[in-house]
Amino acid sequence: MFKRLCALVVAGLLAAGSAPAWSQVKEIPWGTSAVGSAGHKALVALADLLNREMPKYQITVQPTPGAIVTVKGYATGQFEGYYGADIAFYELANNIKRFKGFKASMKRQPVQSFWVYTVEMGTAIHVRDQGKIKNWHDLAGKALFTGNPPWDTRAQLERAYEALGVKYEYRQVDLSAAGSLLQSGRIDGFCLYSNGEAGVAPWITEASLATDWAALNPSADEIATLKKAGFAILEQKPAVFNRDVHADKVILLPFYYGFHVGLEIPAEDVYQMLKVIEKHVGELAKADKGFSQIAKDMPGFQRRGVTAAADLVPIHPGLAKYMREKGVWDAKWDSRVAKQ
Repeated sequence: MFKRLCALVVAGLLAAGSAPAWSQVKEIPWGTSAVGSAGHKALVALADLLNREMPKYQITVQPTPGAIVTVKGYATGQFEGYYGADIAFYELANNIKRFKGFKASMKRQPVQSFWVYTVEMGTAIHVRDQGKIKNWHDLAGKALFTGNPPWDTRAQLERAYEALGVKYEYRQVDLSAAGSLLQSGRIDGFCLYSNGEAGVAPWITEASLATDWAALNPSADEIATLKKAGFAILEQKPAVFNRDVHADKVILLPFYYGFHVGLEIPAEDVYQMLKVIEKHVGELAKADKGFSQIAKDMPGFQRRGVTAAADLVPIHPGLAKYMREKGVWDAKWDSRVAKQ
């Protein structure tokens, strides 16, 4: 009897050692921006989908003060997923600005694995100044609010100004006061942007109630310089801003945001993740308009994101597999695929 009992115990232990996959779920603490932000809202929707469709993983959404915190958090081992933009990758790759000196602290290299939407950057001035501020070079020496210091939006716009040689005076202001400060002349302009080519930040909508701003477009020569510096150019429809922008089009500079994981997640699983997102992208777009771009053309959007960041951070092999299957891969990126 005792021998039989021992045999049953041993069998039970062996069975426990080969427990089903659901008992070995891998948790992914995934960093994003603050509660109430576009990034937080989008990741909540994405996490709900992936937790349902890929039960071997359990994603927990981790809000932070800004996307850059999540990139650094992944690199130092705090998060397994992060909210990374190509402008952040640019600074990381070049060891500059918000990432200056950071490489010494890195424990692992961020890679790109899923691009989700763009944020499109431009500039607004008061309508009364349209006659004297006609292009971006005319912003030299002006007092501008280009966004809060940690923002990728600010980093993208400042990079563009630098490419043009425009030096301005930065003013940090409370978002709720941006419109009234422009109206009073205490600032000469602020950063203007849309999200996913479809939405507008709430603070810009609020500013529109306090002042009559006009979109300030770069000149043809400035656009040529920006293109040469590697910036994409978007002609945004004024209707997106739900007001008269005093221009027949709004020239914006899109940059790319993605919800990325690293090489700890196998290539096949990242490939399956992308397939799940593609299959259910309509559901995601209903939950959050930020997914509208990938709902229109997910493979093409991945190509656009990789084009913007291929020289900055490696490409996850799971993303590469997906893109090859969809016919949107460029052979020149073969050497940029990370090895697991």
